[in-house]
Amino acid sequence: MRSNVLGITLALSIFGSLFAASDDIQVVELTRDGWVYVSLTFTNGFTDDMRAALRSGLPTAITYEIELRREMPVWFDQTLMRVTVTASAQYDNLTRQHQLSRTIDGRGEEPVFARDEEVVRQWLTSLERLKLFKTTPVLEPNVEYYIQVRAHSKPRTGWFFFWPFDRGTAAGSARFTFIPS
Repeated sequence: MRSNVLGITLALSIFGSLFAASDDIQVVELTRDGWVYVSLTFTNGFTDDMRAALRSGLPTAITYEIELRREMPVWFDQTLMRVTVTASAQYDNLTRQHQLSRTIDGRGEEPVFARDEEVVRQWLTSLERLKLFKTTPVLEPNVEYYIQVRAHSKPRTGWFFFWPFDRGTAAGSARFTFIPS
């Protein structure tokens, strides 16, 4: 019985490590004027498959799930706030332009148009100083918190379309101590 439990635990840990998210996203936070600002760069986010899908006219997007969390010593970490940011692009073959859009928790910004593919790559794979989380009344002074980011791309380009584990997921995090200004 004990060897079965040990074998199952070992198999689950190996299986989990095969499909674990890599640390491909660099995250930087800045706390100022009652807000937590988040910047990130998804280094390997704009793949050749994504480039090909975009050039064919398919809508292409990267969705970032961004969480403000507090580490708990004995229990699971506490998620204090969560925001979903989606950066998307679609190429129009007639005008030869990319329409770029971004939504934050479903609220859209004004679309931007670009011809240069490098601008599109930058739009999809980086976010600069987004004002995402209000510090009061949630954050306590001199306590350590962290920003956790997970990214998913669309369209999915994996071999196994119906596979339940998303190998296209990337992750990153940044720790900080909240010091009110």
